[in-house]
Amino acid sequence: QAPPRLRLRIRFAGDDFIGPGKAELLERIAATGSIAAAAREMGLSYKRAWSMIETLNAMFDVPLVESARGGPGKGGAVLTERGWDVLGAYQAIVAVTLEQGGDQMTRLQSWLRAGQSDSSEGG
Repeated sequence: QAPPRLRLRIRFAGDDFIGPGKAELLERIAATGSIAAAAREMGLSYKRAWSMIETLNAMFDVPLVESARGGPGKGGAVLTERGWDVLGAYQAIVAVTLEQGGDQMTRLQSWLRAGQSDSSEGG
């Protein structure tokens, strides 16, 4: 039986939120220096990745990602200082939740009906 997984989404006012997908995109942009490369690694279209970045940049007080126009030997993207701060805060919240809630997650899993732990995600 696979251990339970945690997919934490932090909702703010309105429709603003940060969750595992946006956090992973930030991580991959930091690692690759490219929105296009990050999108490819995640199996996202470039348009979808850009939309996520635009949403993140508009959500916070300053942009999380800065990019330069592409072309031969040009282009790229980097996390801003705020981008690193937001990513670090999100990762810390997930780590604390896993550390503090791991036993409770295992407890919940022990109460599942047979075969339920392998079913697809729901709400």
